[in-house]
Amino acid sequence: MKNRELSEIFDKMADILEFKGDNPFKINAYRKAARVLKDLTEDIEKLAREGKLKDLSGVGSGIAKKIEEYLETGRVSKYEEVKEGVSEGLIELLKIPDLGPKTLALLHKEMNIHNMTELEEALQSEKARALPGMGAKKAENILRGIRLLKESGGRIPLGVALPLVNQVIELMKTKGIVREIFPAGSLRRCRETIGDIDLLATGKDGTRIIEEFTHLPVVTEVLAAGKTKGSVITHGGTQVDLRVVPGESFGAALQYFTGSKAHNVRLREIAKSQGLKINEYGVFRGEERIGGSTEEEVYQILGLPWIPPELREDRGEIDAAMKGSLPSLVELSDIKGDLHVHSDWSDGSATLEELAQEAKKFRYEYLLIADHSIAVRIAGGLSPEELLRQIEKIKKLNTKLKGITLLAGTEVDILSDGSLDFPDEVLEKLDVVVAAVHSGFKQDIHTMTKRILGAIENPLVDIIAHPTGRLIGGREPYAVDLNEIFSRSAATGTALEINAYYERLDLSDLNCREAQKRGAKLVISTDAHQPNQLDWMRLGIAVARRGWLEKGDVLNTLPLERFLNSLKR
Repeated sequence: MKNRELSEIFDKMADILEFKGDNPFKINAYRKAARVLKDLTEDIEKLAREGKLKDLSGVGSGIAKKIEEYLETGRVSKYEEVKEGVSEGLIELLKIPDLGPKTLALLHKEMNIHNMTELEEALQSEKARALPGMGAKKAENILRGIRLLKESGGRIPLGVALPLVNQVIELMKTKGIVREIFPAGSLRRCRETIGDIDLLATGKDGTRIIEEFTHLPVVTEVLAAGKTKGSVITHGGTQVDLRVVPGESFGAALQYFTGSKAHNVRLREIAKSQGLKINEYGVFRGEERIGGSTEEEVYQILGLPWIPPELREDRGEIDAAMKGSLPSLVELSDIKGDLHVHSDWSDGSATLEELAQEAKKFRYEYLLIADHSIAVRIAGGLSPEELLRQIEKIKKLNTKLKGITLLAGTEVDILSDGSLDFPDEVLEKLDVVVAAVHSGFKQDIHTMTKRILGAIENPLVDIIAHPTGRLIGGREPYAVDLNEIFSRSAATGTALEINAYYERLDLSDLNCREAQKRGAKLVISTDAHQPNQLDWMRLGIAVARRGWLEKGDVLNTLPLERFLNSLKR
């Protein structure tokens, strides 16, 4: 969580400095450090202890000193200095999607904006819309960003909540006092965003379990500590609740508190029809408890197979269980390779060799290097000549590598007019072509759909990356006719990506289920920019499982030769 805290501090420093009109080079340095720390899956405290801070891309001596200061004192004195003269209300406004620091500075100066209410009122006025660089369209985009921020309600991305929960569980297991401990609620169901985090445990001494829980090193504040329940605030301000239940009721409690509410209502209806009662304490016939020590037992008593938590949303899973037609969901161990990874040839931090060695740790057979094309200049996009040199480099590396094959690819931009950023004679030389939209997000639905369909119809394009362009809590999906995209993808054999980057998770669970129903094939890729981000694959797997996908629906569960033969080219 310290990674994320520091990332947010550096991001705020960059925003405030831009708001003040400060040096662009200084602003960019803080933004780069924020991005690196945000995506870093290693513990920044561990790297600091090992003296490896300066090994991180974007972390020079000045940034490293600020990180060390924060880890030692819990504050960054330069941040306090930068904030001077800028109210907390204005700093909060910088969280709004589509409202940049320069635009906020303009509204603050010309309209005396200090808070959200004043901003919303101003944006609906003709005076604000007449300001230089504003206009009605930009004002509406900012208002939409405000709605998006309010709708997020402070929920935590799955990719942020999961590492924290894993850390808490591992710390509790080292104490040797819990027999079982699991996450519950929306986290166990792997929803893309999480509210408060709920844990369930069982063990001999509930009081001691709660005592140890409330004194974990990740805890910053204790909200409650009883004999069976504890509630704490962890680094980053996340609330985590732990409940200790008797062993004989653990399965029933885990099922009950995992939810969803709609799923549980259906189970209670089934129980009632059989003369039974089901709650967090067990399954009862009259006053007699007849089961509840395991989840499997709860479902079995009701005449159902165990239903994976990711499916428990009352979207047909109970009917499927009754008919014996639950899907055999794809597993992390099924994945044979990652099909969207960036190297230091564009905006990644690692060499081709380093990425290959990291992929071997996951027992992958193949790894697709998909660096950006030249249109994404801010991300170091490759020219055609640079891409051709990279292809030759990959070919030479593959003669030396053992146990892994690097595939030569690209994440080629789908330009605003629907053309691709590389000519066909370059794309023909690649093993796999991934195409994506990175600009022109405000196009109307007809234009955007036609634009993406152009790439889908291109015989050299194998995969469409992050098909809706959304950023969870930060950017809405662009307007696109997904039904048309799914149908044409199925007809042409173009795969659609489930992007496992925790702020994308794009396609969403509902969309990947619909894509599968329409016959489209999918891949799960990480969009990793650092070697350790290959571990994000588990987030993509979670989305796929919530979307009812099986191993056969995901192309990169295939061994290398079969995968290459499955491509439409």
